[in-house]
Amino acid sequence: MDDLNKKITDRLEELRIHLQADGGDLEIIGIDGKVVQLRLQGACGCCPHATMTIKNGLERILREEIDPEIEIERVI
Repeated sequence: MDDLNKKITDRLEELRIHLQADGGDLEIIGIDGKVVQLRLQGACGCCPHATMTIKNGLERILREEIDPEIEIERVI
């Protein structure tokens, strides 16, 4: 695992607690360069705000803290 993948994975693992507090979770499907594929699970998987959670939450944090070019794709 390269350094960028590790940083992304570690930060997403830290953020999982917030999703778990709402009855959800996330699964990292894959990381290809700066593209992260995630599956939201539990309450987050069927939430109508899931896209906002990914783009305005998780992706924004990764871009601000790790790399501004990171993109998260939701896998259903």
